[in-house]
Amino acid sequence: MSEAGSWVPPAPLGLGNFYPDAGAPQSPADVAVVMPTILRPVIIQAVASVFAQDHAGRVQLLIGVDRASGPIEPLEQLLSQRPPNHSAMILTLPYSTSVRHGGPHNATDGGSLRATLSLVANSRYVAYPDDDNAWRPNHLSELLAVMRNKAWAFSQRMLVDQETGEELAVDRWDSLGPGKGRFAARGGFVDPNCLLLDKVICARFLSRWSETGTAQPGITADRHVFAAIRDLPHGRVAMPTVLYGIRKTSIFHQFIRDDVQF
Repeated sequence: MSEAGSWVPPAPLGLGNFYPDAGAPQSPADVAVVMPTILRPVIIQAVASVFAQDHAGRVQLLIGVDRASGPIEPLEQLLSQRPPNHSAMILTLPYSTSVRHGGPHNATDGGSLRATLSLVANSRYVAYPDDDNAWRPNHLSELLAVMRNKAWAFSQRMLVDQETGEELAVDRWDSLGPGKGRFAARGGFVDPNCLLLDKVICARFLSRWSETGTAQPGITADRHVFAAIRDLPHGRVAMPTVLYGIRKTSIFHQFIRDDVQF
């Protein structure tokens, strides 16, 4: 309140930054990359792997910050050094939309950020890396090559030791596509890090990134999305282009050691 008792509005907050490429902003990118984050330090490696992609066309990176746990300056410095064919945008809301932090959406890994940024993306094609994994340089180019006339596409993933970066094995158990792997009875599964969506064809399903499909919160929005798209026409990259980190406690270590088959 002012001395006169009238209401004084708070100072406006900046909600992010746009880092343009050399092209006109209205001209669509060939592919967009959507990444929710809480600004863990590992995001630097994840973004660096996006910038290392061998796709020569335009790439748009959209980062949504969900209740930051670290400083944003290292990320901003990296974005300022992006390749000339890459643009980037950071959305930093002053609140979280995830139930994990008091927001309304049951997806604990970013709330509504994947859904929101998918719609904001200036490209028909959208990929979804997590901030603690990485891509090989051919990831986007290989996915785009199998995407023609498809609703979605996916690649394989290489399981790597989260602490050392050692490559352990190609995932033969979980992220294998429709009707395969240990989740075959539930329709199969593809990890978001491996996905490319045609967001125009899949538009009616994008809101599923913000929900779990049940009343219970959890990191299961990825399965909610996959259940909606799995029967649509899709392409497959028959090589691992995703480097997926696993902890020492992961069940994958047992699968690898015992050469488990499903």
